[in-house]
Amino acid sequence: MFALFDDAGKFLAGRVMSEAESSLQIELESGKRVKVKAANVLLKFDKPAPAELMAEGQRLAQEIDLDLAWEFAPDTEFGFAELARDYFDAKASLAHQAAALFRLFEAPHYFRRAGKGMFKKAPEEIVKAALLGIERKRQQALQIEAWAEELVRGECPAPIKEQIYKILFKPDKNGPEYKAVVEATKRAQKAPLELLQGAGAIGSAYQFHWKRFLFENFPKGTGFPALTAPEIKDELPLAAVSAFSIDDSATTEIDDALSVQGLGTGSISFGVHIAAPGLAIQPDSAVDKVARDRFSTVYMPGWKLTMLPDDVVQTYTLIEGRDCPAVSIYFSIDEATLEIRGFETKLERVPITRNLRHDKLDGVITEASLTGQAPADYEFAAELAFCHRLARDLKAKREVVRGKPETFNRPDYNFRLDNEGGQHEPDGSEQVSITVRQRGSALDLIVAEAMILANSSWGGWLAQLGLPGIYRSQASLAPGMKVRMGTKALPHAGMGVAQYTWATSPLRRYVDLVNQWQIIACARHGKTAALAAPFKPKDAQLFSIISGFDAAYTAYNGFQNGIERFWTLRYLQQQGISELDAAVLKDGLVRADTLPLVFKALGCESLPRNSHVRVRITGIDEMTLDVHASLLARLDEPVSGAIDEAAEDEDEVEAAGALTLAIDLNDAGDGAEAPAASGAA
Repeated sequence: MFALFDDAGKFLAGRVMSEAESSLQIELESGKRVKVKAANVLLKFDKPAPAELMAEGQRLAQEIDLDLAWEFAPDTEFGFAELARDYFDAKASLAHQAAALFRLFEAPHYFRRAGKGMFKKAPEEIVKAALLGIERKRQQALQIEAWAEELVRGECPAPIKEQIYKILFKPDKNGPEYKAVVEATKRAQKAPLELLQGAGAIGSAYQFHWKRFLFENFPKGTGFPALTAPEIKDELPLAAVSAFSIDDSATTEIDDALSVQGLGTGSISFGVHIAAPGLAIQPDSAVDKVARDRFSTVYMPGWKLTMLPDDVVQTYTLIEGRDCPAVSIYFSIDEATLEIRGFETKLERVPITRNLRHDKLDGVITEASLTGQAPADYEFAAELAFCHRLARDLKAKREVVRGKPETFNRPDYNFRLDNEGGQHEPDGSEQVSITVRQRGSALDLIVAEAMILANSSWGGWLAQLGLPGIYRSQASLAPGMKVRMGTKALPHAGMGVAQYTWATSPLRRYVDLVNQWQIIACARHGKTAALAAPFKPKDAQLFSIISGFDAAYTAYNGFQNGIERFWTLRYLQQQGISELDAAVLKDGLVRADTLPLVFKALGCESLPRNSHVRVRITGIDEMTLDVHASLLARLDEPVSGAIDEAAEDEDEVEAAGALTLAIDLNDAGDGAEAPAASGAA
C-alpha cells in the first residue's frame, strides 16, 4: 500500500511499511523512512506507483482553470476529492484527486485552507484584489526586466534617474528601481557607480557629492519660507565705543566685533560685541524653527547654505557704518599687567566703525607691526596692538592650564573658485585655487583669544546664576578623550579653561543662539534670571537640541571635508600635478606637504612614521574621492614638525577611505530592511 501525505506544506508519497492507530511508517522513493501522523495522510492507494501518481497529479493540476474551479466549489467547506469529482468526473481518479489537492493548495487567493485536505473558497472581492495584486507583481517584474536591459545598454530610465541617490544610499530594497539596478549591475558585471555613470544617471562627480548631501540633509530643498526678521523691541542704549570686526571677505554673517577703550590711562575696557538676534527671535517662533531645523550654516568652497535667510542675517549682522544691536561683554583690564579685574554684560547698540578683512590684511597687520618692530600704518593700530598683547597673554595662561603649548604644525588652506566670489552656486566646472593660510596668524590669534575669553566667561556666569547652557568640555588631553557637549559647566582641558560655551556665533550656529537667550536673561534679571530664562535646569529641550546639533554639525563638517577633497583632486588635475612631497602617517597613508590631502601610496606601508617621501599620482577617482599613488623616492630630510599620532586628524584619515554604497549585490529583494548607508566622501 502507498500513501500521499502532507509534510509541513510539502506533499510526499511512499510505501506504507507499518501502520498504527495514530501514525504510519512510510518509506520514500529515496529509501528514507519517515514517521507520519495518521491525520496528515491524505490518500491511500495500491497503484499507480507514488512517483507516477505525483507526476501525473502535477501535470493535471496545471490544467485546472482556477476561475472555473472557484465557480464549481461549494460555499461551505469541502475536501479536495469532492472538488475533483465536481470538476473532472464523478468517478475522479487518484491522479485527478491529487491534481485537485495540488492546485487548491497553491492558490490561497482563491481557496483558503480549512484543515488537512479541506478548503473554503475566498469571497469574490478578496479574489479580485488578489488577482489584481498578482497582475501588478507580474507587470513590475516585466518593468524591472526592461529597466535592467536599458541600464545594461547604457541608458538610464527616468524613474531610476529621479531616485538615484535614494537607490544608492537609502534604498527601498523592495522597490523596482532598486531591483533593476541590482539586476543590471549583475548582468553588466560593473560596479554600481560605473554602471550608473555610464548610463548617464550621474551628470558629474561634483553634482554627485552635492546632491547626495542635499538628499541626506536637505530632502525638502534649501530654500527658506517667506519670513520677516522680527524687530528688536528693547530701547537699547548706544555704546560709547568704536568697534571693529575681523573676518574673511566672504563672510556675510558677521557675529562678533571688538573695541578697546582707555589706552594710556592704565585701565582698559576691552569689549567683545556679539550680534544679538536673540533680542528679537523668540524660542518656538517661525524664524527659530527655521534655525533649529538647520542648526548651523554649511560651508564649502565657493558656496554656503546659511542657517538663517539672508534678509534675517542682514538685519542683525554687525555691518560697518551702523549702530548694531549687540550683547556685549566688557572686561576691565590692568593695562600694564593685563590682569582681568572683572567683567560685565550689556545689551546695547554698538557703532561698528569698520569690518576688517583678514585675507586682505594678514600681510599688513603682522606680529612685527603689532609689537612695534615694523611700521603700523593702518586703522586701529593702537587698539590692535593691545588686543594682540592681550591675546598672547591669554594664550600663555591657557597653555599653563593645558600643561603643554598649543602647536599648529599644519596650515589651513583657503579654497577660491572663479564663480564670482560665491555669487552663484558652483557646478563643478570652476577653476580652483588653493592657498596656504598658516594657523595662528596675528589677526587669527586676536579673534580666537577674544572669543575664548568671552565664551568661557559667559559660561561661568551662567553657572554662577544657576542657569543651564550648552557647554563643550574635555576631561583631559589623554589620547582618545573626546570633546563632549552637555548642559553643565565642566573644564575643557584642550583649551585650558574652567568651562567653555559657544555663544559668539548666534547667526551661524544654533547652540550659540540658545546660549544667547540664556545670557540675555542673565543681563536683564541678574540673580533672578533662572525664573525668566527660556530654558530651566534639566530642560529636556536642551538635550534634544544638543543631540540634533551634534548630528547636523558632524554631517556638515563631513561634507565640507569631502567637498574640499574633491576640489583638491580637481586642483591636481587642473594644475597637471603628478608628483607630491608628503609625510608618512600609518598603514601606507601619507599627508601631502602643500595640500590638504591624505591618501594611500603603495610602497609606503613599511616606512616609519614622519618619513618624508615623494610620491607619484597614478590615478584619481572623483566619484569615490580615491587617489592612487606609489612611492617614487624617500627623501633624506625629516619632516619639519613631527606629527603627533595622538592628535592626528581622524576626519582627514577617514576621508581617504572608499565611498560605501547601500547597494547589496547579493540582495534578492526579499523585503529585508535597507541598512543605513555609510561612506567617507
